[in-house]
Amino acid sequence: MEGIAFNFALSSLKVISFVLDVITFPIYFILDNPLEAKRKAKEVRATIIDRGPNYITFRGKQQPTEFHIELLENGIDTMSKMLDYCSKKRKNNKCLGTREVLAEEDELQPNGKVYKKFVLGDYKWQSYEEVNTLATHFGRGLRELGNEPGKNVVIFSETRAEWMIAAHGLFKQSIPLVTIYATLGDEAIAHGINETEVSTVITSFELLPKFKQILSLTPQVKTIIYIEDQLKKLDDTNGFKNGVTIIKYKDVLEKGRNSNIGEVAPTKDDVAIIMYTSGSTGIPKGVMLQHKNLIATFKAFCDLTRMQDGDIMMGYLPLAHVFELLVESVCMCMGVPVGYSGPLTLIDSASKIKKGSKGDATVLRPTFMTAVPLILDRIAKGIHDKVENMNFTTRLLFRFAYEYKLKWQKLCFSTPLVDRIVFSKVQKIIGGRLRLIISGGAPLTAETQEQIKTCMCISLLQGYGLTETTSSATCQDEYDPTFGRIGPPLSGIDIKLVNWEEGNYLVTDKPNPRGEIVVGGENISIGYYKKPGNTKEDFFEENGRRWFKTGDIGEVDSDGVFRIIDRKKDLVKLQAGEYISLGKVESSLKTLPLVENLCVYGDSTKNFCVALVVPSLDELPKFAERLGITGKSFEELCDDERVQKAVTQQLAEHGRKCKYKPLFLKPLHNITVNRCRHPPVDGRFLIADPLW
Repeated sequence: MEGIAFNFALSSLKVISFVLDVITFPIYFILDNPLEAKRKAKEVRATIIDRGPNYITFRGKQQPTEFHIELLENGIDTMSKMLDYCSKKRKNNKCLGTREVLAEEDELQPNGKVYKKFVLGDYKWQSYEEVNTLATHFGRGLRELGNEPGKNVVIFSETRAEWMIAAHGLFKQSIPLVTIYATLGDEAIAHGINETEVSTVITSFELLPKFKQILSLTPQVKTIIYIEDQLKKLDDTNGFKNGVTIIKYKDVLEKGRNSNIGEVAPTKDDVAIIMYTSGSTGIPKGVMLQHKNLIATFKAFCDLTRMQDGDIMMGYLPLAHVFELLVESVCMCMGVPVGYSGPLTLIDSASKIKKGSKGDATVLRPTFMTAVPLILDRIAKGIHDKVENMNFTTRLLFRFAYEYKLKWQKLCFSTPLVDRIVFSKVQKIIGGRLRLIISGGAPLTAETQEQIKTCMCISLLQGYGLTETTSSATCQDEYDPTFGRIGPPLSGIDIKLVNWEEGNYLVTDKPNPRGEIVVGGENISIGYYKKPGNTKEDFFEENGRRWFKTGDIGEVDSDGVFRIIDRKKDLVKLQAGEYISLGKVESSLKTLPLVENLCVYGDSTKNFCVALVVPSLDELPKFAERLGITGKSFEELCDDERVQKAVTQQLAEHGRKCKYKPLFLKPLHNITVNRCRHPPVDGRFLIADPLW
């Protein structure tokens, strides 16, 4: 009966919407100017500048913007010059914002547990002049502590205003900044510190306790500077290695304020950053980035991003990644304030927000932010889950509105009434004013991009770059209505497609050229720190231009826009000689609501792959309830054979939708506590204990 009612209601909505479309079409045709939008959407965005038997080189058609030219005219070729220039130009404007933490209180949960929650105030803003002054003082303070120009210093901290200020303090004194992800393990952290021979580490109050263990692995570290917590104080330094000085961030600023040491301005060829990769495929490598690399990406991002009066950026991704660092820097330079947040306080429902209080996004109301696919995938899953839990009428309205909006989006029309009536609640989660997200870090699936753009009423642009290319290579523009593409080459950057014959990707392929993506330009790193062999393998010079071999396989459409279709290092050749793209399998299977996360593993001695799956803590109990299984803990559900069988079938069905051929289904062992695995490999789906 529900199906009949659904179809009748849907047909009625279609009839009503058709009538309204006919009445309002002339109005929207004038307001949206779809013909001009379609013309821009169809423009060729890159041209071929060189061609050989095994390669094709493309260059984007983006011209330098007025702001790009302004930077050139003023000789801005280092990060220290950039901050000085912005400080003089925007002296008293808002620059960096931090939300005030008023208190931390106990909150009783429905299950009887008590959690610590924040009571938060408003954002406190520092002007451009204040930020520049603090950076100057911090750089001088480091010099007072004995850190000379050219001697590396590590920043190991969460994203925050003090991180950015400390970084610019280092730039002003020609001190290379070593960045290490705050999520790395102790051995990886120690590796980065030891390899760069660092004696001073900058960290935060929250991460400081980690050094009780790490200091035993880092004999050269003599000084730790920690950024204070707004509420808590460091009572003592018991447990830290003897001989190591622990000093407050504010005390370093005070030393610099009273110092007469001058700045040691860097040149464009000086190393600004040694940025360690996440180490997902082995020991992290330090990528050396010169000031000219950073400025090259800086100018390319300025050409890409058109900011508006009143724009505000929310900064929350790791500043230890050059993508976030440079996007925030571009915002600063273009007069867009950056307000900082974190995953524990980002939205009203975040884990550290007291019930009834507002999350950072609600208070800041950002218009622009960056994202990575993992976060967007989770948002898309969250939207899907909420829709599935709606009552019949609301679910019907939402699904109709989604398809309706998608249809008109493809025709380059806006849908303001549908946005206001149906999708405004989704927008309010991130403050209600968000208009632009740029995604980077990994390929974003077309499905997620479509869903986020449609439901959140924003422009969602997918970009592509690597640490070795200073995070820039390609990016979509706002006129590209397609999903799943990464855009044309950014200004000042060339992209080669080079044959990879072993994988059967050739530039002569039809209908579009395919091959390994090789990036060239002034944005290319000089190489890996203390790893000449790896540098020689991945980088090369050609005709006065530096190039980096990415290992990613790309395809270019007739309009000069690229898409990522595979990865050389991600391919596993199975026993039967078939190549399997692990990343492609992971990204597609993560879209199943039952899956929180997963990792696919392949062994060339086997004829199948295995995926280690982390089930969703929220979705698995709901799924079990639909099977008639209630009253069991999450761990018990994982061990229940009925749940295992049903989950296996769900994974198989989702695999079919993702165009994998399921040959057989075979549960292996019991699923251990909140872990299961299943692999789509050559169509095989398994669920198993992670210890195989």
